[in-house]
Amino acid sequence: MKKIITIAAISFGLTLSVAHADEDAIRQALAKSMPSVKVGTVKPSEISGLFEVTVGGNIVYVSGDGKYLIQGHLVDVAARTDLTEEKLSGTRKQALEKLGVDKMIVFKPKTSKYTVSIFTDIDCGYCRKLHSEIDQYMAEGITIQYLFFPRAGKGSDSYHKAVSVWCAEDRKAALTAAKKGETPPSKTCANPVDEHMQLAEEFEVKGTPMMVTEKGNIFPGYLPAKQLVEALADEKGKK
Repeated sequence: MKKIITIAAISFGLTLSVAHADEDAIRQALAKSMPSVKVGTVKPSEISGLFEVTVGGNIVYVSGDGKYLIQGHLVDVAARTDLTEEKLSGTRKQALEKLGVDKMIVFKPKTSKYTVSIFTDIDCGYCRKLHSEIDQYMAEGITIQYLFFPRAGKGSDSYHKAVSVWCAEDRKAALTAAKKGETPPSKTCANPVDEHMQLAEEFEVKGTPMMVTEKGNIFPGYLPAKQLVEALADEKGKK
């Protein structure tokens, strides 16, 4: 029995050593080929020889030698389960928590039942429609945490409007006015707009508005308050 335990321990030690070597190889390869990428966790995936790597709010898969990178979702065919999406929800949640609500524009009701973080573009039609109904979301007990995602990119009019809104004395009032089509007075200051845009890229935001729930799940597009609260209640009831 002692001999078997010793052999098992040696085998386990070799496994850990190989995994650690693969992690080091992956980190070194990514640091060399993509120095701007901030690698989070590196761990074996469900597929032998393929490693799961968190990059900000996203997940990619990398070969053990760090030479090959795969972007996409890993699906358990038999179980019909998107394994990547299940993990991404947790990754998104952590990324938003790391950013912090102090870097968002928050509209909070007297009694908050749910919270959604919304990537918004000041000049987006459906974003404006959503914000024009902000009182309805408040009435349903939904806290709205806004992050900026000017789809036209950095340096665009939408981008400068986002910065000006953030730098305004009353951000919520400035955002509401901008959503009504008013051009905010041009201002600059230290702001999180670039961080918002980076996070949107990591979350693979394709359009606005895009909602992220407290559990890290995605609701793309505009949802009326009544429909949103039903979806959030359904999510909360699930394990």
